Amino acid sequence: MWVCCGGVLRVLLLVQAAWRVSVGQVRYSVSEEAKVGTVVGRVAQDLGLEAGDAEARRLRLVAQGRRASVEVSGASGALVVSSRLDREELCGKSAPCALRLEVLVERPLRVFHVELEVTDINDNAPVFPVSRKNLSIAELTTVPGSRFPLEGASDADIGSNAQLSYTLSPTEHFRIEEEKSRSKSLFLVLTKPLDRETVPVHRLVVTASDGGRPSLTGTMELVISVLDVNDNAPQFNQSVYSVILPEDAPEGTLVARVCATDPDLGIYGEVIYEIDGVVPPSASDVFSIDARSGDIRLRGALDFETVSLYHFHIKAKDKGTPPLSGHCSVELEVLDVNDNAPEVRVTSLSVPVSEDASVGTVVALLSVWDGDSGANGRVRCWVRPSSPFGLVSRLSGSYSLVVREALDRERVSEYEVEVLAEDGGSPSLSGRRGVRVPVSDVNDNAPSFSQAVYTVLTRENNAAGAELGRVWARDPDEAGNGRVRYSLSEAVVGGWRSASSYVSVDAESGRVWAVQALDYEEVQVLEFEVRAVDAGEPPLSGNATVQVFVVDENDNAPSLLPAAGGGAGVEAGGGAGGSLEAWSVEGSSGAVPPLWAWASWGSPAGQVVAKVRAVDADSGYNAWLRYELWEPRGKVPFRVGLYSGEVRTTRALEEADGPRQRLVIVVRDHGEPPRSVTATLSVSLVEGAEAAAVAGGSSGPRASSVSEEVSLLSSPSSRNVWLVVAICAVSSLLVLAVVLYVASRWSARAGVVSGPGPTTLVCASEVGSWSYSQRQSRSLCVAEGAGKSDLMVFSPNFPPPPGAAAKETQPEPPALLDTVG
Repeated sequence: MWVCCGGVLRVLLLVQAAWRVSVGQVRYSVSEEAKVGTVVGRVAQDLGLEAGDAEARRLRLVAQGRRASVEVSGASGALVVSSRLDREELCGKSAPCALRLEVLVERPLRVFHVELEVTDINDNAPVFPVSRKNLSIAELTTVPGSRFPLEGASDADIGSNAQLSYTLSPTEHFRIEEEKSRSKSLFLVLTKPLDRETVPVHRLVVTASDGGRPSLTGTMELVISVLDVNDNAPQFNQSVYSVILPEDAPEGTLVARVCATDPDLGIYGEVIYEIDGVVPPSASDVFSIDARSGDIRLRGALDFETVSLYHFHIKAKDKGTPPLSGHCSVELEVLDVNDNAPEVRVTSLSVPVSEDASVGTVVALLSVWDGDSGANGRVRCWVRPSSPFGLVSRLSGSYSLVVREALDRERVSEYEVEVLAEDGGSPSLSGRRGVRVPVSDVNDNAPSFSQAVYTVLTRENNAAGAELGRVWARDPDEAGNGRVRYSLSEAVVGGWRSASSYVSVDAESGRVWAVQALDYEEVQVLEFEVRAVDAGEPPLSGNATVQVFVVDENDNAPSLLPAAGGGAGVEAGGGAGGSLEAWSVEGSSGAVPPLWAWASWGSPAGQVVAKVRAVDADSGYNAWLRYELWEPRGKVPFRVGLYSGEVRTTRALEEADGPRQRLVIVVRDHGEPPRSVTATLSVSLVEGAEAAAVAGGSSGPRASSVSEEVSLLSSPSSRNVWLVVAICAVSSLLVLAVVLYVASRWSARAGVVSGPGPTTLVCASEVGSWSYSQRQSRSLCVAEGAGKSDLMVFSPNFPPPPGAAAKETQPEPPALLDTVG
């Protein structure tokens, strides 16, 4: 049953909607200035469309002629406000203000006519033609009741919102009177004779109030000068003259002939005519009057679309002293003639437009009008292309061509804009006007480098003046704004030298030159900024970072590190081994006095006797050190770790090995050609108790004495000479080691206190040294082995503390960071 009722109800709704559509137009009403999104009416429902058909059948709105400011919502089928509704802009003084719209649906294609009435609200205040009006009235002779015409105010609204009432500021001499004629003339009426000697000038304010809720007002000041003498004033034979003329009436056409008489005699009775005021004031030059005959003729063209009703006052004055005058009004109604097509004119053009012009900047002022009225006179305007310029309507028929989007001269240097206007006639008439808008350049682009960071690889010991590379920056601006010069930003390298002491930049080409030969051991990475500045005002600049990686050459031989206990290059082994006692060096680092190391008979195989510690100021393969036992060759009870430098026993030590072993150790890097340093280590073999006594004693003269005594008691007489020599050497070496140790500690402490200066770091593995160089935050090494072209980075690793055991292992290959070409 409910299903049946629902079907019947749907049929009734469809029949009702079809009846409304067939009987006449669908009408809606909305007040002006309604908010965007306000629902005006349910178009889809009123046209009999079922739910969902509005979007499926592409229900849409087509405005006829003028901008509609409403649209149809595709989803709901409702007619909603899409932009600001201004009744005065759409219809002016016409009432009612009805917009004829067409609603289209597809499948099948049908057209429905919808009429939208825009109702008026009180949004315009009354406006007088002038803010101040001067009057001259004679004293005494001007009798109470004399009337003086005033130009009334106008209100752009209609209906009650445009119904004006006038009030006058409090005075006992005047009152305001409004004549209820077609034009509603306004008069100032004298209520009490004036006395110039009492009040020579009266200043009054006329206030016009409209009938809106709330009421809006406008004012005009009256300045009344009281004349000292007076006589009879001229009188017109009628107070209002009504005339009708077509808008195409030619110049010189007689509008009306006014006539006034003055009962005075002589020159006091001679009347002169003049136009006292025209509404609107802009039409004051359209009419002229013969001063003697009173003939009013056209002196300009009439335009119904501009002014459809003229109202002007005629004054007739005599030649008395002071002259007396009479007034009448003329109302001219203009009839429309439809004979004009839209015209577009450029009234002001401000080009070229700066590319940094803000959105809303006015490029040109345009005037667009159509001489016709009604549908034939409704004109819509647009520009092509639609961006980056647009039209903004300032007044009816007046537009501004403004910037809608940001301009970029580097992208488009000139625009050809076409302004089009089309009226609502059938067939429609159109007009167009082309506007060329060039864009002027401003310095809005800073020089931009082709890359933010330039990486340059160069080998150390390069020649001074060699070209390291070239930077290039582009500035898309023109002329001086795009002319780029390069300079070197000062930067401190290595903590104490400026970048300009190493490199220079050519101001014109951007080439980077080496000022001096680069030393990898002094600086591994030379990082500085190159600044590109244009010649604009103010100048703009860009920066790029240049990183010059100095590739290491094998120009440094290995050098020995001081031992933790004060020796030079050797640490004593643990366990049954002895302390560092003997050492000599040969090679690029010179030689040191001979020292001794102790080992006990019976020490097992693999016992660490001493450890050779050396570094190389180079990096990578150039600093990868290997240790070889050079002498003696053959089967000896000692061996040296290939990469660790540890001197170990190969078997248990026996008395047959003799009282002393002399080992010649070669420390060699992997450079090409390789560099090396040679060291001689003397190891004294003693009894286990003697070695323990030596190892457990102090490193001072007392320990040397104990060692000497033990050696004398347990060794043959041939060994005594060597022990005496060793004691003297140890004493001398101890003093030298203390001095060197204090000096090295002081140097390291000074490097830390200096702040951001270079810090001595050793890039090494657990089993050997890789590099020894000056660094700030990272170590760079270049492998020079088989590849000869690998740039590698190693983490710093300081040598282990004295006594710590180190395993002899083959180090892992260094990690590859980049490739030197």
